[in-house]
Amino acid sequence: MTILQYARPVIKGIVSCYPENIVDNLTISPVLSLKEAQKIVASTGIRERRFASKGVCASDMCVQAGENLLDGLNVDRDSIDVLVFLSQTPDYLGVPATSCLIQERLGLSEETAAFDMVLGCSGFVYALSTAYAYVEAGAKRVLLLVGETTSRFTSLGDKTTALLFGDAAAALLIEESDTESSSFFSLKTSGAGGQAIVIPSGGYRNPSTAENISIVEHEDGSRRGGLHVQMDGMQVFDFTMKEVVKNIKSIISHANETVDDVDHYILHQANKFMLDMFLKKLKQPAEKMPISIDRFGNTSTVSIPLTITDSIASGHGIDGKSIFCGYGAGLSWGSVFLNLSSLDYTDHQEYKK
Repeated sequence: MTILQYARPVIKGIVSCYPENIVDNLTISPVLSLKEAQKIVASTGIRERRFASKGVCASDMCVQAGENLLDGLNVDRDSIDVLVFLSQTPDYLGVPATSCLIQERLGLSEETAAFDMVLGCSGFVYALSTAYAYVEAGAKRVLLLVGETTSRFTSLGDKTTALLFGDAAAALLIEESDTESSSFFSLKTSGAGGQAIVIPSGGYRNPSTAENISIVEHEDGSRRGGLHVQMDGMQVFDFTMKEVVKNIKSIISHANETVDDVDHYILHQANKFMLDMFLKKLKQPAEKMPISIDRFGNTSTVSIPLTITDSIASGHGIDGKSIFCGYGAGLSWGSVFLNLSSLDYTDHQEYKK
């Protein structure tokens, strides 16, 4: 795909929201021994995660984050022209769109365009590009909400995925800058690897039946059903090693910058081992790549904004020239080069039911 360039849109604020329930990765899975869990924690870097309480949806956390963001920036809600909700765990199966329900909950104008997006771990970069496109086309403000309750489709009995995914949400406000602030996006897809990360049942291709959603034991001793995510870890690893750094270097070159010019590399938090490999390939110091996976796990589409607010809340500033890169299910990946100097408000908070 041709690299997309935007001249005016910027991110004005980011608020992240995460459940209060902390899950200890050394004790949570019934099919992993302590030794096995310790080995996985050592390789992935995920010590603990956050799981949403029963009845709490991704949209609930998004609404709290959105309320905080709009109030924190003192934004007139009638000035929100577009609301985008990105999630793989919506309130309902397609109808109605969760974004429509959120529009009412946040008290936004009926003049607000609202729609849902569904994509895997690359989704944040794709959704941000969509938000930027609306502002470039004339929208005054776009509210981007990103939320996941991936714990709902993960089997704790699956040895491959039991210790990976966590729940979280984020809200971002995108608007036009007073001065030019060029951003560059590169978005890519390889559907040939689409089965590498999949929830095989429950959609219209393979509707749920009593048989295909039943939890069964697999050859490796894992226990999961058709409504649980399953992953070919080696295929995903090979894909990321082949494409991610290449994509990042391509977008930096297109922006007429060098890898050393970039102040922050904020990458999807999938696996600490992979993040370390990317850093090594880029030949950059560790302080340029903030990490949140150790305490939140893989929060899918939310991991990039969550990492930003987590880093700022920990006292480490995030501004200047930055790279975001998301990669995962689809197979799909994308990178953006942008400047975060217009970021006026951030917050990082637990969800209060």
